[in-house]
Amino acid sequence: MRHTIDLNLHIEHLTRVEGHGNIVVNVNKGVIEECRWQVVEAPRFFEAMVKGQHYQHIASITSRICGICSIGHSLASVKAIESALGIEVSSQTRQLRQLLKLAENFDSHVLHVYFLAAPDLLDKPSVFPLVRENNALVARALRLKRLAHEWGALLGGRTTHPQTVVPGGWSQLPDRAALQQLLEKLIEAKEDIQQTINCLGVLRDKIPDFERTTEYIALYSGKNYALYDGQIGSLYDSELQLKPLQSYREVANEYISEWSTAKYCRHRTDAYMVGALARFNLNAAFLHPKARQLAEEWHLVPPLHNPYFNILVQVIEIIHSYYSGMDILQNLIAQGIKAEVPLQPQTFGQGIAAVEVPRGILYHEYSFNDEGICEAGNFIIPTNQNHANIQLDLELLLSRLIEQGKNEAEIRLAMEMLVRAYDPCISCSAHYLDVKFVHESD
Repeated sequence: MRHTIDLNLHIEHLTRVEGHGNIVVNVNKGVIEECRWQVVEAPRFFEAMVKGQHYQHIASITSRICGICSIGHSLASVKAIESALGIEVSSQTRQLRQLLKLAENFDSHVLHVYFLAAPDLLDKPSVFPLVRENNALVARALRLKRLAHEWGALLGGRTTHPQTVVPGGWSQLPDRAALQQLLEKLIEAKEDIQQTINCLGVLRDKIPDFERTTEYIALYSGKNYALYDGQIGSLYDSELQLKPLQSYREVANEYISEWSTAKYCRHRTDAYMVGALARFNLNAAFLHPKARQLAEEWHLVPPLHNPYFNILVQVIEIIHSYYSGMDILQNLIAQGIKAEVPLQPQTFGQGIAAVEVPRGILYHEYSFNDEGICEAGNFIIPTNQNHANIQLDLELLLSRLIEQGKNEAEIRLAMEMLVRAYDPCISCSAHYLDVKFVHESD
């Protein structure tokens, strides 16, 4: 049976995403005439901002690209600078940076799961009704957010726009006593972590049933759940392909969309996905045992092709970050923190680096002259890499919703939830949602 739905729906602002963009849909008598994901936020020019800057100043500039992923930008920045300057940091520095990276993923995922995604699963328009109706849930979320901020601030000087992460090492190291205090705080949070698992375990049946096969790209090392280091991994149709970081432009293949101010990306197909779901599909075997056990209990077996499952995998990564963080802390405490000063440049040239920020793989590249002045920079942001995949997901989702005879409210919610599931960080690229259904009479 053909469903001849006509809709005229215009959403000025979609809540629980950040930035500016539009979805424009024209459905006439059940026929989709137009379905577009438009990014309309004014572009930002951080590549121009770093040009002419001394290498010591660049990480503090690029951390401002995003207030949510500022740790990831700082880490990608210093790693690319170190690559260009011939600096090989110590094992202690690597461990501390990995610990800081885990703090960012933990922090961001708690924010998204509890405050941005959970209201959809609980049939609420926002988190605010839950303050009154489910105060225990909101209080738990705030406790975990505070823990994440204390975790990040201990290592980075502050959790947003960290100050202590510098090329060659750290400007200030945490002492052993402070690390012990952080470990104790993490241990005290174990009940909140378990309640997070219980809560999402109940709500996961409300995740929409929708699949579309696509390519998944994430860091891959073959040794651990790659967040800080690795090659570029691409998974498509059960085929894993690995490429060195130096090939990142060939993988991302940025291009301009006529209806977007942000660049789109494509690799082996017309679109690919980055983020928690992509990381899980490539790296699930390397999760912390506690996180891997939860994935098995929830019957999450890679490769997963439902983009809404990104929410569930973020919970898996919360568990991974929590227990992996405690493991690193215990190791650092046992070793003791050794006094180190930032290493100095050995040469000047070109450097490339990547880290996994909460929303996916992030690339930084710089070129320096012999005075340590940046001559060129390039950044490819995770949400830019997801734009084309969001577009194709929305096209297929809309078609299926119409076939299923869904009404206007159901279509609206499903499309909003889909974009929110990607957890787009469009302060880096552009970001907000405006859904507009137009029928022939408009």
